[in-house]
Amino acid sequence: MTDPRGTTDASRMTLSRHILEAQRQHPEAHGELSVLLLQIAFAGKIFSHALRRAAFAGRLGVTGEQNVQGEQTKKLDAFGNDVIVEAFARTELVAAIVSEEMDEPRQMAGGPTASYILCIDPLDGSSNSDVNGVVATIFGVYRPASGQPPARTADLRSGRDQVAAGYIMYGPSTVLVYTTGNGVDGFTLDHDLGEFILTHPQLRCPERGPYYSANVGNLHDWSEPVRAYVTHLAADVERPHSLRYTGALVADLHRCLIDGGVYLYPADRHYATGKLRLLYECAPLAFIAEQAGGAATTGSTAVMDVSIEAPHQRVPLAIGSREEVRAFERFSQRRSRAANG
Repeated sequence: MTDPRGTTDASRMTLSRHILEAQRQHPEAHGELSVLLLQIAFAGKIFSHALRRAAFAGRLGVTGEQNVQGEQTKKLDAFGNDVIVEAFARTELVAAIVSEEMDEPRQMAGGPTASYILCIDPLDGSSNSDVNGVVATIFGVYRPASGQPPARTADLRSGRDQVAAGYIMYGPSTVLVYTTGNGVDGFTLDHDLGEFILTHPQLRCPERGPYYSANVGNLHDWSEPVRAYVTHLAADVERPHSLRYTGALVADLHRCLIDGGVYLYPADRHYATGKLRLLYECAPLAFIAEQAGGAATTGSTAVMDVSIEAPHQRVPLAIGSREEVRAFERFSQRRSRAANG
């Protein structure tokens, strides 16, 4: 989609108007993707309201169950997943939903006529939910290469099959950031109006940045090249980097998009192939990073080019400013050269 703003005052541009004006730039479009994005935004409004009321509604804490990854499920995890599923239950927009909170893809009513697959992490940073920290929803909208309904998860090849991706970050304000492949725009929810308003038009990630985000508590579980990279960041006299780590992937990436820097969650001795999930965490955020002028890598491969093999597939991740990510790749490749003798 091309930039639809023209000379319009960005401060008065609602998300719905932005999406619909962008759609007009594509006469061949039938509007399904526009409605899909607006439905995600609607779900985000519901979840934003629920988060503000969570302590009063008994939605804090855990359910006592585990998700498919063996992680404790928070009540807000389950609620967020239910909100998303309900938002698309009768829309006939998506053939299936792949969620962190569901063991298998959920086939949706109307699937035979739908050419999209929605992949979603309903509550990124769920460990922050009970301590009033930032959490988020991450989404990727995929369209298999055939483009013909019904869309099947088995036909997904890589993150390049995404036609839209974004996140809704719930913090001091609720911010929705999304791309459809022609730049990245950010919107802030005006609770009085009940509308997302364009506040961050055409976000551009600085090529370098002064921050790095990583769980350094895992330092001794990382490979030597990754440890060397983090040591380099902390000890670089000419360009010192400060550690900023919120425990929420989206919040740390959002800082990278605004101020520059790098977020990393590398493979370690507990997660040999990485911990973060490709379909609904890494690939959607990689799409955003690339469209904002940044980059995302596993250390050897661009995240967007990783072949999709399973719904809950894990990969290592370094994402953010392009030059910072390139530096991570250079350090990571030392391991490959050493292994090859």
